[in-house]
Amino acid sequence: MTRYQYAVVVNLCGKSMKGEISDQLAKLLPCRARRRLARGLKRKHLTLLARLRRAKKEASVLEKPATIKTHLRDMIVLPEMVGSMIGVYNGKVFNQVEVKPEMIGHYLGEFSISYKPVKHGRPGIGATHSSRFIPLK
Repeated sequence: MTRYQYAVVVNLCGKSMKGEISDQLAKLLPCRARRRLARGLKRKHLTLLARLRRAKKEASVLEKPATIKTHLRDMIVLPEMVGSMIGVYNGKVFNQVEVKPEMIGHYLGEFSISYKPVKHGRPGIGATHSSRFIPLK
């Protein structure tokens, strides 16, 4: 882990003691997220964190921070991101997501559905053998 990545992990909970950080963070994150953070964050993810920090700093006290748009659906929600407004791209539009404490450890993509759920209607002709007896409208 590089110095910069260590500094990001230290900033997650606002503490500077290495052991305490990992223990607190480990309780909040599932195994897959812990492993991903142990391997280090990529430059794109670190840039997103920096943009979120800047947006929070520029917002007034009682105001929500500006929405930051991103395509990074694989970004893990960290404690530092709580309270931020993020526009997560679903392949068509940016869905606005307000990060809440219960989202920590999940991926941003989980909060921006990328497909239209199927709405099953009535069976049509040829759907089943009994559909021959369903009157047409």
